[in-house]
Amino acid sequence: MKILFVCLGNICRSPAGENIFRHTARKAGVAAQFSIDSAGTAAWHTGKGPDARMTQTLTSRGVEVTGKARQIQPADLAEFDLILTMDDENYANVRKLDPAGTFAEKIQKFTSYCQHHEQSEVPDPYYGGQDGFDLVADMLEEGSSCLIEKYSS
Repeated sequence: MKILFVCLGNICRSPAGENIFRHTARKAGVAAQFSIDSAGTAAWHTGKGPDARMTQTLTSRGVEVTGKARQIQPADLAEFDLILTMDDENYANVRKLDPAGTFAEKIQKFTSYCQHHEQSEVPDPYYGGQDGFDLVADMLEEGSSCLIEKYSS
């Protein structure tokens, strides 16, 4: 299964989702069942690595952090089986790439897989403090476990 994590700039939430999911899948012994990537709806940070604060948050949890920022492309809608957006704006922007609604079922909000967090969006931690990065990592860890439980065989 191919999963794409999407946020605004592809330097905080979506690369964290990609790396946490990969880490969780490896720990569960199901990594070979998934192909994971991330992208942003904006191109501001194309080619840059993940935000240093997010990298520190993830490495402190034992998560290896890899990847370079890229912008989502219309071809991604056909390539990926599941496209998980971090907030309402990301969701709307990805849906704009699919005006006919051909891929509507595979474009979903990541929070639909979070059972213990009540937020309707994964908040952008970029302009906040460490608590925001920790909350995002907590939400992504929980949702990744739920995704693996649902989609691994």
